[in-house]
Amino acid sequence: MAGDSRYARRVRAMLALADVRTDGARAWDMRVHDPRLYRRVLAQGSLGLGDGYVDGWWDSATLDHTLHRLLAARLDERVRGIGTVADALLARVGNRQTRRRSRQVGERHYDLGNDLYQAMLGCRLVYSCGYWREADGLDAAQVAKLDLVCRKLGLRPGMRVLDIGCGWGEALKFAAERYGVTGVGVTISREQAAYARELCAGLPVDIRLADYRDLDERFDRAFSIGMFEHVGVRNYATYFDVARRCLEADGLFLLHTIGGERSTAHTDPWIARHIFPNSMLPSAAQVARALEGRFVVEDWHNFGADYDRTLQAWRANVDAAWPRLPGYDARFRRMWHYYLAGSMAAFRSRRAQLWQLVLSPHGVPGGYVAPR
Repeated sequence: MAGDSRYARRVRAMLALADVRTDGARAWDMRVHDPRLYRRVLAQGSLGLGDGYVDGWWDSATLDHTLHRLLAARLDERVRGIGTVADALLARVGNRQTRRRSRQVGERHYDLGNDLYQAMLGCRLVYSCGYWREADGLDAAQVAKLDLVCRKLGLRPGMRVLDIGCGWGEALKFAAERYGVTGVGVTISREQAAYARELCAGLPVDIRLADYRDLDERFDRAFSIGMFEHVGVRNYATYFDVARRCLEADGLFLLHTIGGERSTAHTDPWIARHIFPNSMLPSAAQVARALEGRFVVEDWHNFGADYDRTLQAWRANVDAAWPRLPGYDARFRRMWHYYLAGSMAAFRSRRAQLWQLVLSPHGVPGGYVAPR
């Protein structure tokens, strides 16, 4: 049988290292519907595995648990495939996050449709990790995260605040309403900018459709929530130069970003092709190198385990709302499920982290005490 070919035997041997079977009855076992999957995985690595799932070539009763086992066993490092090799080479010889390329993620991901994100993200359109320390649900976790950002920055009435990559404007709205600040937010997504302007109508908030590299004005405080993943390592120095020149001498900057455990210059090829083009996760070493000579690191807070719970809540919201989302077909649903499940697996295995850094231009006199 084709399914018993040498390709199948090789893939099954690797899956055994993660205690995953292709013919088992356990919830995390894979059910292979098309034997061509084995050769596809060996040739394309994670790209072939993900596309095989979207094409219906395999299933799992608990997809996130299956992918968690594969990542925890680091099987992605054993089968890299041509897609990963090509991405690595391209990242080494070119800048994947130029001004022209930077707009692709806005057009292909964030402009998919506000109806999808409104269904998924809860009462606030906050597309980043919630803070679950004392929260009992997604909406409470997002409010706690926004308040944590404001408290870490020590926001006070009358301060002028910059949001680099403002998304749908929820963070600036929260800061203006709860802490009495004025603000400027920049995004490269037309859909997000239009929504944010409507959301913040009547508040002292200016939403701009602009590239962060064009910013050159002063603010008391600045933050960036879930945008740094699209900057790219070749642009980190420029990014922090922009943040530095936009801050008053006694200002503070909060960076909220997903982080990777190892330095690289590219993302997973499946994620790059279908979800976040031209993205990459920074490592701690890459961030530290870019900060050198530019900022003092006042605080580095990791609450990456909270992202697993956030993603589970997003998946539940999408599933509950699916009958009300006619603009997305069954194939898109499988793709979106794979994206969310793979993200859960990355954080659950601790291969991915969530960091909040508080930075100052010259160091806080007497030291900085970080709220938690």
